[in-house]
Amino acid sequence: MRISARADYAVRASLELAARTNCGDEPVKAEPVKAEAISAAQDIPHKFLEGILSDLRRGGIVVSRRGGNGGYLLARPAAEITVADVVRAVEGPIVSVRGERPNALTYSGPAEPLLPLWVALRANVRKILEGVTLADIAHDRLPAPVRELAEDPAAWRNP
Repeated sequence: MRISARADYAVRASLELAARTNCGDEPVKAEPVKAEAISAAQDIPHKFLEGILSDLRRGGIVVSRRGGNGGYLLARPAAEITVADVVRAVEGPIVSVRGERPNALTYSGPAEPLLPLWVALRANVRKILEGVTLADIAHDRLPAPVRELAEDPAAWRNP
């Protein structure tokens, strides 16, 4: 599985908004954050970020306000937005094979067991990304199963 720059930037931009706006479980009155500020804080190319923010807006992750005091805010509390929500808003399905969802594929012969393998992969990736919210990351409180996976030294090595 490969996490694209677009997905990485989208999550980082969303976290920047979470940290600056409604990072808790309740929405708060917050000032919108300008794209330039997000770009500078996270070292994301501004033009690239504008497209990402547009996708996040269409995906219901952020809202935008126009004007001198305009900018971007999370559309709902950070505790209600998962990493999967953000990735789907900019990339579409979490796991695909040749651009298709695994359940749309068919295999025959010795390749037939590939289908449940791809479905299992998708289920595990979704389980992690749907189980972590922006608030979890912004407050450095990753769920225990995620921390345990990350603490395994083998997880940090490339075979």
